[in-house]
Amino acid sequence: SVPPGVLPLCHRLPAWGRAARQPPGLPLAVCRAFSNNKILVELDESSGVATMKFKSPPVNSLSLDFLTEFCISLEKLENNRACRGVIVTSAVPKIFSSGLDITEMCGKSTEHYAEFWRAVQEMWLRLYGSNMVTVAAVNGSSPAGGCLIALSCDYRIMVENPKFSIGLNEAQLGIVAPFWFKDTFVNVVGHRVAERSLQLGSLHPAPEAHKFGLVDELVPEEKLQEKAAAVMAQWLALPDHARQLTKSMMRKAVLDRLVAHREEDVQNFISFISKESIQKSLRMYMEMLKKKKG
Repeated sequence: SVPPGVLPLCHRLPAWGRAARQPPGLPLAVCRAFSNNKILVELDESSGVATMKFKSPPVNSLSLDFLTEFCISLEKLENNRACRGVIVTSAVPKIFSSGLDITEMCGKSTEHYAEFWRAVQEMWLRLYGSNMVTVAAVNGSSPAGGCLIALSCDYRIMVENPKFSIGLNEAQLGIVAPFWFKDTFVNVVGHRVAERSLQLGSLHPAPEAHKFGLVDELVPEEKLQEKAAAVMAQWLALPDHARQLTKSMMRKAVLDRLVAHREEDVQNFISFISKESIQKSLRMYMEMLKKKKG
């Protein structure tokens, strides 16, 4: 079964190269907001830019509900002709997203694991394959799935605070990042950095992440939204169709690889996550988190 609101299986990636969304000469529109439990979306129709803010405290973990809302929000924006770009950020202080919700992967049924993993796939396919310009305004730490969201955007700006870190740290939990996480990472930082970082499950402080290109820019926290808006304006100055076709050309092979192996990837996840050794490792990690909170 597929999460409610998430389209079934493959071929519903956005139609690449659609004509520019905002017809010239239209009067300036007001800012519209729509939100659900975990994500607040504001669309400024005059600029064509939406902001998606994660608001699922304490750490914006990617639960099944969160992922479903994320996909629905993105689809609404993708289908709105007034929207050409989206800035993805967090409404929770000090955290962008902590990544996949471990409670979704521990002590659940095979059917639940399948439903959860399809929602993770759907989130990535929609974001990585989006027609819109996507800018990640990373205003806190961003491990694992949080890092994947940032990697899937066209441009990443992070707060220049060495206490905030970002990376695919799955190996630290005894989990293996799937091939499409790896492909996205390699395409951003190159093979050698990705290989070392993935094997060690490294979380990179903001300055280090900037040094090897995991994030494109560092800014003071108070300048983050302003900088994201300026970068967005620069990208939107180009004709949509040329930018969209170029993005498709650059990303299509990676997207197609998951689409072609989607069910196999789900089955791989189920068999891996169901192993007693992995479940034990996740339970220990959850215990450690509980003690930290305590």
